[in-house]
Amino acid sequence: MSPIRTALFIALALSAGNVFAAEDISKVNGGIHTESGQTYGDLETVNGSIHIASGATTDSAGTVNGGISVGGKAVTGKLETVNGGIKLERDVTVNGGIETVNGSIFVDRGGKVKDGVETVNGAIGLVATQLGGGIETVRGDVTVGVDSHVAGGLRVQKSHGVFNIEPKRDPRIVIGPNAVVEGPLVFERAVKLYVHKTARIGAVTGATAQSFDTPTAPAE
Repeated sequence: MSPIRTALFIALALSAGNVFAAEDISKVNGGIHTESGQTYGDLETVNGSIHIASGATTDSAGTVNGGISVGGKAVTGKLETVNGGIKLERDVTVNGGIETVNGSIFVDRGGKVKDGVETVNGAIGLVATQLGGGIETVRGDVTVGVDSHVAGGLRVQKSHGVFNIEPKRDPRIVIGPNAVVEGPLVFERAVKLYVHKTARIGAVTGATAQSFDTPTAPAE
């Protein structure tokens, strides 16, 4: 190949790399908003929320002080925040886990999460969601809603260290209609556990399940 053709080939290759490289976005102060249908790398901010638009594709997304919202049919990597909630609309795929310390987690219908979900202070809610890992919390309520499938069990941990503060009430754990929780359900603290008659669960340790057959669990 002539030197001119070689140089042209290298230039075209580098140009193609720039065109197709996923863009990382990193901030200290301020939120991050993506555009629908676009592809991104890692999304990171310290003080601000992150919004992943419908149909967008991203690698991991993380913030310290702020929530994360994900539009329908988006594809993401791991999602994590310290102070803020994480909410996924319908048909979102997460190629990783979902984690928050102080904030809730909600995954709407059609969600597919490769790994588990975890929070310390905040409710966890799944609706018709496929969860490849387990669920862990310390003081949050958990609802494994209708038609959801959790592959890795469920654990409510006892408080330790800086988190050794007892909740004002016992966490409420609901396993809804046609839901499946594989693996053990382990409760290291007192909880109120409700399991629908059509649900299937693993062995329960540390709690007594109350059965129900209505669309929603009994009110306390």
